[in-house]
Amino acid sequence: MGRLGSEAVNPHRALSLLAALCLGATSSAQDTTIRVNVRLVRSLVTVKDQNGALIGSLNKEDFAVYDNGVQQEVAVFERQTEQPLSIALMLDTSASVGIELRYELDSAAKFLKGLISEGNSEDAAALYTFDWQTTLLRSFTRRFTLLEQALGKVKTTGGTSMYDAIYLVSHELRDRTGRHVIVIVTDGGDTTSSKDFHEALESAQRADVVMYPIVVIPITNGAGRNVGGENALTTLSAGTGGRVFRPSSAAELDRAFADILRELRTQYLIGYYPQNVPYTKDRYHTLRIAVPNRSLRVIARSGYYGDSDVPRGFGRP
Repeated sequence: MGRLGSEAVNPHRALSLLAALCLGATSSAQDTTIRVNVRLVRSLVTVKDQNGALIGSLNKEDFAVYDNGVQQEVAVFERQTEQPLSIALMLDTSASVGIELRYELDSAAKFLKGLISEGNSEDAAALYTFDWQTTLLRSFTRRFTLLEQALGKVKTTGGTSMYDAIYLVSHELRDRTGRHVIVIVTDGGDTTSSKDFHEALESAQRADVVMYPIVVIPITNGAGRNVGGENALTTLSAGTGGRVFRPSSAAELDRAFADILRELRTQYLIGYYPQNVPYTKDRYHTLRIAVPNRSLRVIARSGYYGDSDVPRGFGRP
């Protein structure tokens, strides 16, 4: 029988050694309370002063980043980032918003034309509608004529699956390079979704989506408004680093679209590798980005999922 070195292998000794190694590894894993994550976490950040004016001149040193309460070192910083935009424009075509549809389409056309004509040469937009189901009218393109033609096909129907639409469109955005943005025009109602609010928010956060809901309110009487849906959209925008708009006229809707474009042109990109973050069983990490000047307001997503795949987009071919 063959021998290893000068001594034969003792099977009992080998089993004992293996058991000891396994026990040591288990004990070590149980004792560990700090987890180092090699994932680069990115966040798009908007900063405003007390009057709501955009601030685009801050430096890397002006920002402090906290992951589950632990300050992190900023590894990636871009001021007025030129990362290309992928904007999914989602229009609610349920019967409840039908009377507002004409001026919504006019404003949407102006927004898309401004995006294509004034932005990065790689910026692109897609057009979706949703009622009881989600429909892709035009996939991502830089050709405004194609988007304009798609807008001409929009018609109202019935039912509203808003959360399903957010869930599905977020998945569509995950693999695209650069910044992921959803602009959703709706009255906030949801009547037919199979997904719920939490699933929609998680899908958006996993795809690094920034959401800008534009809540069109066809009924001004508070008793007839979907206040719960409006509040849900406010939470969705805050959780992803966007903000909600509530225009009450065609002119205000035009301004809402214009404000979104201005914010997207003035965003910071901040990234870090999580270090010394306490381990928790909760998959969700709270994220806080602050600046020393308390008169400035920082708008960024509220967190991310620590068990997500290696992040998509941003620099991928």
